[in-house]
This record gives sequence, C-alpha cells and structure tokens, in this order.
Amino acid sequence: WIGENFPESLKGKGVGMEEAGNDLGPDLDLWRERLASRGWGAPTWPAEFGGGGLSQNQARVINDELSAAGAFNHIPLITGMGITMVGPTLLDYGTDDQKARHLPGIASGEIRWCLGLSEPNAGSDLASLSTKAVDAGDHFVLNGQKIWTSLADVSTHIWLAARTDADAPKHAGSSLIVVPTQSPGVTIRPLYTMYGGHTCETFYDDVRVPATNLVGPENGGW
Repeated sequence: WIGENFPESLKGKGVGMEEAGNDLGPDLDLWRERLASRGWGAPTWPAEFGGGGLSQNQARVINDELSAAGAFNHIPLITGMGITMVGPTLLDYGTDDQKARHLPGIASGEIRWCLGLSEPNAGSDLASLSTKAVDAGDHFVLNGQKIWTSLADVSTHIWLAARTDADAPKHAGSSLIVVPTQSPGVTIRPLYTMYGGHTCETFYDDVRVPATNLVGPENGGW
C-alpha cells in the first residue's frame, strides 16, 4: 500500500507543524488524506473517531515500513499536541459531543493544537495561573495572558487552563477549556528567539467560549 500510495516527490522529506503551510505541492495534502483514509494518523485510536483501531505493536510495524520506504506519517507532527496530549485526554475525559467534534479532525490532521498553559507569572508553578474564565451560564468569558504558546500562529485550537474559582486552593480552582484560535478577543503575537525561530504569546480579552468546550468538571482541570 505504501509503495502504491506514497508520492515520490515527498521521498526523504519530513514535514512538521511549522512547515505544514509551506508550498510543497498538492502531493503533501494528498498523502495526508491517504494516511487518514486508513486511520494511520492515529493508528491506535478507535476507528469511530478516525483512528485505525490497531494495537501498539501493529502501529510500530506501520512506522517501520514507512521508514523503510523513505516515507513518513506527518499527521502526529502537524497536529501539534493533538495526537499526543489532546486526543488521549478527550478519549478519557471528553463528552461524546467533544469526541465527535474534535477527534476525527485531529486524526486526519485538519485540526491543530497548541497548549495555553504557561503565563508570565505561572511557568514551573502552573497552579499559580491567573487567566480567568468566568462562568456565564451557557458560556465562559476569558481574560488574561499566556506565554510560550508555541505554534499558536498555525493552530486552530488552544488547550487552555484557566482560573474558574479564585477562592479555591490554587490546585483546585482551575479548569481546562477548548478555545478556537479565531475566537473574537484572542490576540496572538510572535516572540522571536536568538536562534531565529519564534514562539508566541496569546492574549484573551472578553473571549466568549461555549460551556460545552469545558473538558471534564469545572474546577477539575488540575
């Protein structure tokens, strides 16, 4: 299957999330679609969510054969933390609606994620975060700032930790919320580094997020 479907123009090339927007021709997206059709973007996920329904050992065989053919599976790379962190967490803690909305798009490489965790005053001590999410019934209102939000400029969604109870002990008052990067009030700015690359900082000004984007229980983010 690999020999028949992997485009020769991509042989020996690896593509990560930062390069995904570069013009490598239509073959790159064609290869992504072909991988997704087999469920190989997330080979061990259930088939109902776009995965391959395979065992870990079977997934290793696929990776070995891709490597032997000079091919690659770039879907885990271009989804940011989608395959490695967001998807597995949604499989364990997400609602049926959240799984149906997000997992197929992650497995196909169409939804890309960054992590909205660190803040200027909450890095190693993440529990000290101060970005607030006020419960307004059917939605949350977000205000605050995140830093080191790597790949935010090429992501579609932010996996964000916010303070939802200012009076609770700091480990007990935070929640996880899915925030689309194109939401009104979200500002993404690059932070350039000495080696020529960049990360991002993100700002949240009265950002309205549906309550259905809360992952797990309110105040249970930790």
